[in-house]
Amino acid sequence: MTFPGGAHVSRKVFIHHGCPLFLRFILTVICLSAMGFACPKSCHCSERNGLTVVQCSSRNLEEIPSNLPHDTVSLLLSSNHITKIPNQAFKNLPWLQELDLSRNAIETVDAGAFQGVTESLRVLDLSHNHMQSVPKEAFARLHAKISLSNNPWHCECTLQEVLRELRLDPETVNEVSCHTSVQEEYAGKPVIQVLDSGINFCNFHHKTTDVAMFVTMFGWFTMVIAYVVYYVRHNQEDARRHLEYLKSLPSSSQISKDFDTISTVL
Repeated sequence: MTFPGGAHVSRKVFIHHGCPLFLRFILTVICLSAMGFACPKSCHCSERNGLTVVQCSSRNLEEIPSNLPHDTVSLLLSSNHITKIPNQAFKNLPWLQELDLSRNAIETVDAGAFQGVTESLRVLDLSHNHMQSVPKEAFARLHAKISLSNNPWHCECTLQEVLRELRLDPETVNEVSCHTSVQEEYAGKPVIQVLDSGINFCNFHHKTTDVAMFVTMFGWFTMVIAYVVYYVRHNQEDARRHLEYLKSLPSSSQISKDFDTISTVL
């Protein structure tokens, strides 16, 4: 084979060096494709517009599968026994748009649980779980429509700050209720209804902290006063005993009279 400029390359050499590179490229593509479309054994994977839907509902899972397809767009994990969403649980799923974790036993959501999918996620269902509270950082920068209904929420300042930043599902927002509360009268009431009435749980938090500090300071003050009173009374008692002891000693005049009496007798 002759190229412009007079360069000549043997066709045999071209085939010898070109084919292995091409084959290696094909094998690499096949391997990457196999990795990208691998489906967990406990789940069923299907295609939606060229992307993957992973169906793992009702599979008795106790944790979120780690070997999920890279191109997963919908991950359905409802009705399992998952108790925790760990940090970066979905970091390898950059296309994830729908995540259903409803009807599990989730109690803990780590602060970095949704890192890597904050921009892509559009629907997040965490309803019917066992969550009482979540860290403020857990849902930071999430743009998804979120369902948090039917969880035993403890209504306090942190929960208020979390809900303030979220886009709650309007169809289930009234089912996000206070199971317990820093103020008992709000237990059993929808959180949004309580907040809309003008209640600020963060004020209760500050008041509780102030009261606790006051009680602590009062306790220390009482202990100091009690110690001072005890110290003064103890010193007074010692002084009284010492005075009585001195009074019990014979005086010098009495000693002199006794000596004269003895001399007279002699």
